[in-house]
Amino acid sequence: MTDTVVKTDPETGRKSRLSPEVRRGLLGLGLGNTLEWYDWMVFGLLSAFIGPKFFPSQDPVAATLSALAVFAVGFAFRPLGGILLGTFADRIGRRRVMLWSIMMMAVTTLIIAVSPTYDQIGPAAGIILLVCRIVQGISTGVEAPLSTAHAVELVPEGREGFVAGIISFYVNAGILLASLVSYLSSLMLGGTAMADWGWRVPFIVGAAFGFVVVYLRRTLPETMKPEELAENNSAKTVWGGVRKHWLSVLAITFVVGAAQAYNYAWNTGLPTAARTGFKEDATAVFALTTVLGIVLVVGSLIISKVADGKSLSKWFLITRALSIPSVFLMLMYVRPGIAGFAAVLLGGSVVLVLNMTLYNVVTSSLMPKGCRGAGTALGYGLGVALFGGTASYLLVWLQSLNASWIFPVYVAVLSALSIVFYLLARKKNGIFIGR
Repeated sequence: MTDTVVKTDPETGRKSRLSPEVRRGLLGLGLGNTLEWYDWMVFGLLSAFIGPKFFPSQDPVAATLSALAVFAVGFAFRPLGGILLGTFADRIGRRRVMLWSIMMMAVTTLIIAVSPTYDQIGPAAGIILLVCRIVQGISTGVEAPLSTAHAVELVPEGREGFVAGIISFYVNAGILLASLVSYLSSLMLGGTAMADWGWRVPFIVGAAFGFVVVYLRRTLPETMKPEELAENNSAKTVWGGVRKHWLSVLAITFVVGAAQAYNYAWNTGLPTAARTGFKEDATAVFALTTVLGIVLVVGSLIISKVADGKSLSKWFLITRALSIPSVFLMLMYVRPGIAGFAAVLLGGSVVLVLNMTLYNVVTSSLMPKGCRGAGTALGYGLGVALFGGTASYLLVWLQSLNASWIFPVYVAVLSALSIVFYLLARKKNGIFIGR
């Protein structure tokens, strides 16, 4: 397997350049990922504040677990979003579906920001929150996989490594922004105000940003050609392709699931455990998650340069193998102490950024273009619903049972299975993007 796949100009030896239209398209797609991850991470980071506001708050830990359960329910609806919106993306084109998904996220974020609490309207508050998370789950079920597939289809052949890095940059910018806004809100308002009403501020920021992204996405280029759309004239045609590549869908499920379990453990599970289980200072925790966000943002830009033109298949296998031993770092955080939390959080950040940068482009490569929207969205939705969305809840629950050691074993097994299924799918169906 050769390691260089980028097409170069025979006279200058330079890589294929991106046109202004493609760069604008990447901006609109990338900022949508920023919004998705910002909104999703804000909910996880603020779950300790949200829980007592939307559910009975006699027991703060129980209320937090209720909020995390709603967090997980949103993930459960991602496969539905993948099935519905992914099929539309293969039948009517990528651009309109990308616009729909971001509108759904912006509107529901605004509703959460202004929603009344349990003390004001009783159980209806939790129902409103649940419905919003379901709609957001449907939206994000297609946003991440389809925006990556759309971006890969926009750029010249061989620039997949650049796409992996740049989309990951926007994703990590959303994670960083969520931590930064939460930290600044906590710092400026204080813990009492945050628990009372300050938790709404990050959601208002997210809603405003969402409507800006809706405006930018109006001019996204379409990558599905008229003849390709004509061939996909029915859902039966699209899902016939998905069934034919069922092993690739299975591989996508585990490739995504392992990465997301690791990611949510680091970005929401560990911070929630620190604040709820070990009673760490919330402002200090938000400061450290902000540092983690900076590491992820800078790391993704570095990887976009280093991996551009390289074999992403080889890079994926190496980085995924590294995640197996590194996840056991979390066993170092077994007692209160902000220094121990910082060591674990930042110690696993390098392997985290490597895995989170590459996995979506790798999954896009496993499906042919005609059913890529539906196939990648289905596998992504299943992976996140089964393994990613439950990671934060599982980590906090296991910690409450004094069985924290089970979680890293669980993630390590998922990582090993993702490698096995990827190799099997590549052997049976081949890969359709890059090498």
